[in-house]
Amino acid sequence: MDGMTGRQQQQQEGGDGSRPGSPDSDDSNDSFHTTSGEDPTDPLARLAEGEQQEEEGEESPCFTPEPEPLPAEKDKEEDNEDEEKDAAKKKNEEEEEEDEECYVDEEYLKDMELSMTEEERTARREESLQHKESGNTSFREGDLQPAVTSYTAGLRMCPLSFSRDRAVLYSNRAAARAKLDHKKEAIKDCTRALELDEGYTKAVLRRANLNQETDQLDDALRDFQRVVELEPSNHQAQEAIRRLPDMITERNEKLKEEMMGKLKDLGNMFLRPFGLSTSNFEMKQEGGSGGYNINFKQNNNNSH
Repeated sequence: MDGMTGRQQQQQEGGDGSRPGSPDSDDSNDSFHTTSGEDPTDPLARLAEGEQQEEEGEESPCFTPEPEPLPAEKDKEEDNEDEEKDAAKKKNEEEEEEDEECYVDEEYLKDMELSMTEEERTARREESLQHKESGNTSFREGDLQPAVTSYTAGLRMCPLSFSRDRAVLYSNRAAARAKLDHKKEAIKDCTRALELDEGYTKAVLRRANLNQETDQLDDALRDFQRVVELEPSNHQAQEAIRRLPDMITERNEKLKEEMMGKLKDLGNMFLRPFGLSTSNFEMKQEGGSGGYNINFKQNNNNSH
């Protein structure tokens, strides 16, 4: 059993939120050319070549290559990139593994409940509440992963008809996953809880804080506004509603500046072969419409 994923365990055991026995989703480089008989290292020959170019009115382009990074600096940058990639890969693997362990097959629960008596539904609800209490105890003691496991067991046991109980289990599991820094999964659990009970204030507030922590500020603002609708006296939500609009504006301005900088760099790269740059173009915002007009302007040093 130690080598099994959560979904496989769930499917083998049967009656716990999964269908028993169901399968897993199983440029080119410039070369230096010389005229025959000439020594390319002869300074007189190179001087004569330069004089000939001036007489013909030709200009030889001058490029200043960027300095190559020192080997030690380059190796350090590559090592840092490798470490970041490894960390991201490990985090993705952990999230995928947790998704398997926390999987709940609600379609199976739905089919199973159709054949249950009222007594059987009640008995399964009582057992799911015991899993919830076990999860709450683990959470209070700081045993977060066991808490997640207990809440998941409760979700696999609780009949779908007890939607409020299931909403609490999802919200509690979100709290444990958030403390484990699995915030994306915690947000999903809060959303599932709210699908079951849209007036569940604690789940809305929990998702609002998670959205703010993950820089999803627009979603966070909407959630805090919803909290105030449900609980007008909630001071945390009131304060967030006053603070977040300025944060959103500041973020949007920063993103706009970054985008314009990247567009300018890209534009200069394409315009350089034509002797132009983005400074030859002037962009003015149209009043009221939010659009922009782009006008060409000739630089003085390009006029004859």
